[in-house]
Order: sequence, then C-alpha cells, then structure tokens
Amino acid sequence: MVSRSYSNLLELASGEVPSPSFGRIGRRIPRIMTVPGILSDIDDDPAESVCSDPSSSVQRDRIIIVANQLPIRVQRRTENPKGWIFSWDEDSLLLQLKDGLGDDEIDVIYVGCLKEEIHPNDQEEASQILLETFKCVPTFLPPDLYSRYYHGFCKQQLWPLFHYMLPLSPELGGRFNRSLWQAYVSVNKIFADRIMEVINPEDDFVWVHDYHLMVLPTFLRKRFNRVKLGFFLHSPFPSSEIYKTLPIREELLRALLNSDLIGFHTFDYARHFLSCCSRMLGLSYESKRGYIGLEYYGRTVSIKILPVGIHMGQLQSVLNLPETEAKVAELIKQFCEQGRIMLLGVDDMDIFKGISLKLLAMEQLLMQHTEWQGKVVLVQIANPARGRGKDVKEVQAETYSTVKRINEAFGKPGYEPVVLIDEPLKFYEKVAYYVVAECCLVTAVRDGMNLIPYEYIISREGNERLDKVLDLRLSTPKKSMLVVSEFIGCSPSLSGAIRVNPWNIDAVAEAMDCALVMPEQEKQLRHEKHYRYVSTHDVGYWARSFLQDLERTCKDHVRRRSWGIGFGLSFRVVALDPSFRKLAMEHIVSAYKRTKTRAILLDYDGTLMPQASIDKSPGSKTIEIIDTLCRDKNNMVFIVSAKTRDTLDEWFSPCKKLGIAAEHGYFLRLERDAEWETCVPAVECSWKQIAEPVMKLYTETTDGSMIEDKETALVWCYEDSDPDFGSCQAKELHDHLESVLANEPVTVKRGQNMVEVKPQGVSKGLVAKRLLSTMQEREMSPDFVLCVGDDRSDEDMFEVINSSVANGSAAGSSIAPGAEVFACTVGQKPSKAKYYLDDTVEIVRLMQGLATVSGQMVHV
Repeated sequence: MVSRSYSNLLELASGEVPSPSFGRIGRRIPRIMTVPGILSDIDDDPAESVCSDPSSSVQRDRIIIVANQLPIRVQRRTENPKGWIFSWDEDSLLLQLKDGLGDDEIDVIYVGCLKEEIHPNDQEEASQILLETFKCVPTFLPPDLYSRYYHGFCKQQLWPLFHYMLPLSPELGGRFNRSLWQAYVSVNKIFADRIMEVINPEDDFVWVHDYHLMVLPTFLRKRFNRVKLGFFLHSPFPSSEIYKTLPIREELLRALLNSDLIGFHTFDYARHFLSCCSRMLGLSYESKRGYIGLEYYGRTVSIKILPVGIHMGQLQSVLNLPETEAKVAELIKQFCEQGRIMLLGVDDMDIFKGISLKLLAMEQLLMQHTEWQGKVVLVQIANPARGRGKDVKEVQAETYSTVKRINEAFGKPGYEPVVLIDEPLKFYEKVAYYVVAECCLVTAVRDGMNLIPYEYIISREGNERLDKVLDLRLSTPKKSMLVVSEFIGCSPSLSGAIRVNPWNIDAVAEAMDCALVMPEQEKQLRHEKHYRYVSTHDVGYWARSFLQDLERTCKDHVRRRSWGIGFGLSFRVVALDPSFRKLAMEHIVSAYKRTKTRAILLDYDGTLMPQASIDKSPGSKTIEIIDTLCRDKNNMVFIVSAKTRDTLDEWFSPCKKLGIAAEHGYFLRLERDAEWETCVPAVECSWKQIAEPVMKLYTETTDGSMIEDKETALVWCYEDSDPDFGSCQAKELHDHLESVLANEPVTVKRGQNMVEVKPQGVSKGLVAKRLLSTMQEREMSPDFVLCVGDDRSDEDMFEVINSSVANGSAAGSSIAPGAEVFACTVGQKPSKAKYYLDDTVEIVRLMQGLATVSGQMVHV
C-alpha cells in the first residue's frame, strides 16, 4: 500500500525529468509489445501472464538489485548507427553476486544506468531488449543531470570525504555545492520511480549498493512502509570527526536508517557509522546474540559486517584459458628467464591508491638494498581512473615523472626497475601477471575493500596446466606474498600479509625486502592460510549471508503496524506491535470522567520533565496540574522518582495530598504531612566506602561525568561526556562495581547515561504494589489506573499493573474488575506498557486535560 503521508519528499527533484508512471508487476516480469516487430509472449505463454493463476508456475523469491551502473556492456552496431549490442559485463560484482545466489533459487532484476548514453529515441527499444533478455531496468538520465550527480556530487564531494579528504580549500576536493546535492537527490528519486515499475512490495527484496544511492531508501520507504530493503556500502565510512563536516550529514544518516539492513566491509566502517548515529542522532545500539541492531522509531535496523569476496568460478575459468597460459609463458621468458623477480602493483590511477608512494618505496629499496638492483622489477598496472579532473592529471604527471627518474637512476641496458602499464589490459592478461609475480603490493592510502590481493592469491594457486608452464611439480606447495596497506578493507582478513603504513616510505621498502628474503616455507604457510580463507569466503558466500540476514531482519514486517512521519529527507517510518498504540486524549479523558476511584503513578525525569533540561525543578504550571489532580477526592496521585526525598519534598511542597516515592521507592510517604517510611527493611550504607572511591576513579578519567550521592544510593552520571567514551567507561565501571560489591546487599544497574548502585529489592514496582494495597485496605479498589514512565526502571511499575489487571477477576484483587488501566511509556520503544506518548510535552498536555476535568468536578 502506498503511504498516504507521501508529500513533497522532494521538491528538489521537480522539473528535472518527467517521472515514469508507476505499475505493479507480478513476481515475474512479463514481456510486453512496445516495439514494432517484437512480439510479446503474454498471448502464447500463460505461465508468464500477469493474470495467470499463481499456482500454475513455481514461485521463487525475487530480489531487485539497484546500483549506479547495470552489469551490462554496451556496443554500438557498426552497420546500424541507431542499433545497440548488449552483453553481460562478466567483471561486474553485481553479476558475480547473482551467480553466487544460484539461478534456481532466486530471480534477480537489476536497476541502474548504462555505461553509454542512449539517444532518447532509442531508449524505449533499449529498455525492451534489456528487460526481456537480461531482466535489467535501465535508468536513463539527461547527460547534464548525470554529470552533476556522478562527476559532481558523488566523485567531488562524497567520494573524497569518505576517503578522509576534507575540502579545506577549493583546490582540495570540492566544496559543498547545493545544486549538486539537488541533482544527487533528484537522481535517487528517479531510481525509486524505476523500481516502482517492477516491485511487488509485499514479496520482493531490494538490495541497494554504494554511496551513489544513499538517499534512495527514504524514497522507497515512503512509497512502501514495509519494503524489505538492504543497503551495502562498498566505500569506507569515515570517522565521525570527518563525517560531521558534511552539511547534509543528518539527511544521509536518516536515509540509510530507512533500510532494514546496512552492510559494511569492516568493523571499523560499521563502528564509525554507529558513532555518527550516536553523536548526531542520539541513537544507541545493542548487540543481541551476535547481531548489532539500532532501535529507530520502533524498527530494528541491523548492521552487517562482512567483506565481499571474489568469483572463484570466473577466476578459475580465466586461469584455464589458453590465452592466459600463453601470456604466462611470455612473462616467464620476459622476467624469470632473465633472472628478474617481479613485484606487482595493480591500481586505479587516482589519488587514494598510493601509486606514487609505492614508487618512492621501490626507489628506497633499490637505494638501501643495492643487491636487488638489476634483479627486482616492479610492474605497475595503472587502470584508467573512474573520476576525472585536476586530481587525476596530477597523479598521472607525478607517476610518470617518478617512473622516469627511477629508471634513469637504476636502469641499465636490458633492465628497467619499473615497468608502468597505463593502457587497459584484458582480465586474462592481469591474471597472467598475478601468476608470475613473486609479491603483490597493494598500498592504497584509503580504499573501501580492494579485491586485488584475493585475485592474486587464487591466481598463485594456479592449476595443473599453469604448473607445467611454471615448471612446478604437482606436489610443490604454492606460495605467495602480500604487502598491504593498513587502510584498505581487505587488510583485516589477510592476517598473513605484511601490513604497512603506506605513508611510511622506509617501512614499505623494508616490507618489500622482507617479502623477497622470507624463507620459502613461511611463504607457503602464509599462502595456504590466505587461500583457505579467500576460497571459502567468495562472492556467493557474501551475497547469501547478506540476504539471509535481510530475510531475518524483515520477518516481522507483516505483523507490525507502521506509518510514515516527517517531511522531506527527515521522513521515517514508525513500526509498532499491533497491541502497542498511542494513548488517545479523548479515550483516557472519557474513562477518567466515568470512573470514581483513580490511582495515578507518574515518573519525573523524562516524563514530567525532559531529560535534557538543565533546571530539573518543576515549573508552576506542572505544580498547579499535580495539585489539581491531588485535590480531587477520587484520586490518589504518586510521584515516583530516583531523586532524593529532600529534593522532591522541596519541589512539591505546595501539593498537600501528593504521595511521593523517592530514590526509586526506597523512601515513601502517602501525603505531605505523613511520615516517611521505607519499602524494604533499613540497610547499612557502609558499602558506599567501597563504591565511592571506584566511582571517583572513573569520574577523574571521564571528562563531563559526576557522582550523585543519595541517602541510600550512589549514581555515576555521564550525560555531559563524550557518548562513546562515556558508554565504554560505564560498562567498565558497571563490571568493576559488580566485582567489588559482590558480597554487599546492593544491585548495580546501568540506565540512560548513568550507573547506579542501590539496595537490593528496591524498585518502582514496590511503590505500585504499596499504592494499590493501601487503596485496597481503604476499600478503594481503583477502577482507573494511570501509570506513566520513560525508562527501564519504570518497567517494574508496568509489570505490577499488568499482573494486577490479569488477576482483576480474582477475589481480593487490588484493582476493580473491568477497571480502565493505562500503562504508558514515553517515546516508542519495546515496553511492557500497552500505550505510548511521544514526549514530555504530550504527557503534560494529557495531565492538563485530566486536571481540567478534576477542576470542573471540584467546582460543581
């Protein structure tokens, strides 16, 4: 069902391109007759008809894979300038992903742009062919819009920033340009429109890839609140210090959080994303049974950490090609038979791949280890840059000049220490270089994943035919050596590689020497370890694992109530359990008027007073509302708080009939002039002498933290500290206190921005029990109960209320049969309460409404 809340999600996108009309299509894409001469098979194949009986064909899961580019190669027909030839791009990760899933298990549809511009007159025909033959839905964009979206916002602003390059000056990266951002959002909206044409939202999974489409989840979630949506980021995600410089930082975070599952290559990238969510949106995350989850408006957004792998089948088939065998023989003749040892680098020609730093390390190696002069050759394959502009030209110029200098200084007839290959190579040619290279150097200064080391390892494993060319016996163990940068995504999974800081030229040169002189047996052991990992964690393993997690995350979609809130890119979906609903003012006021004996329990911090308030004392309006409720003879009102009794006594002294429970209910009095009593037997507080020094230690080392000393409790608060460090310290403090207080009659609990030590057995649930039993003793069993709170400590009250309701029909129950009961939490969250309100403003409005009714009754 299309969300009714859809409204101006993007006026930014208006006027760019006409949006295609939406159409729901069944689980299989039918072929339709839109181009003369191409007949639809709807007429002659009922199995593919939209109207066919679902039971007439086997239904399979279907996934829509969305990326900037389709896995399609495009060639213009030479004989017909208007004609096009389309073929699969075997090197595309998206196509390899499909192979890994298996054609028999799942239908795959692709949505994305083509690598070539198709004239508008040919677009309909091209769409038809791609849909029929490849199950691809092309997204056609005007050249100017595509340039501003891809070469503008993606490559000039997002890509450099995600690779830790700040636009400190106009020359360093691109300054934020709002028109480029508008183009980016417009293109994401067009992608959403194309997906709408083929999606069956109740059944299909959607998997969005990479930073080009980071706001797409918002558009999809707005159209279909329950869409099953995964997103995988193939680039690094920068630390919060870098990311927070982005002017549209919250918009991107909120858009990503409209996904069900967000994937990253490494823990570092996921950690940075979670830190940004914590610091900029105030969200916390939990690890549950091995899965990391973020609670976001009732939805759990899962985080997936898994590096992508390579397509083993494709690489092994290339290794078996006769062309590969011939190229390997040629390279052996060119290098090995001349007494040369090949070091290999394969990188894109861009500023983050560290080609020039690698060349400087090679120069250093030849200077410091003269024994390698005339023997070691660095073959640097430079793939064409994906971006364009001044940066690329500077990298090219520096690379060429450095290669020239090294070759002039250390070269001699028949020997060039650096061989630069800057023309496009076929994949089998690259594989041949992998096979022959003694060591592969991947020294990017920042890279999302980089699969070059994986390809190198599999290539070095080779096969029988290549073993003959290399003159290796069948029993000879294979070997390979890797020197990899610490700053690339594949580094953590290659524990046998020599890891280096690419900026440290001396260290890289020494790593190269180490790789050359390492004993053969150790090279073999390292290779064996790497091969075992890479061969089992291939692209199929990655894709299946991601989709399994996506299916697990989305399994509860059907049973949740969901609706959209917010405008523009701040749109999000609220998802709640069907039994958990918002407390309607009319409903509770009506029940309040009908009932005669009422129990009202109210938390204070986070309920009557916002957590973020600096001045925590109640205002005159709050006092007036509470006092009006208390003066109603039908009411018993309790404030239940973690505050001290002196503080609460001072704040609420005008309310004569108000009951107060202080320090989570340890101290309690039924009205202002009554004596304070305790809910549990009095305890000694000698344990404070143990706990306080421990808390002081953490306070001294955690800037912004403080200790609150109560009569029976000690609280360590860190709401003004760095959220990540404060949370880390709180966990350590909690464990430390539990250890040192193990034999004391206290409990240690973590709450929102605090760690508290309090006597055992004390809980707000005791207060609820005491209030209900007191009313029962006075033969005032309530027929109206309102209990409101916002955090974990209030759940004890909700539990007592719920159990009392469950026993409502039993003899001697503390709540009247058929009583109106409202357990209400503040903010949507998993709770034992049946109702919720959004914030303290709504709570105060509710209490004002009830007080108005009571005020009218008093004056009648």
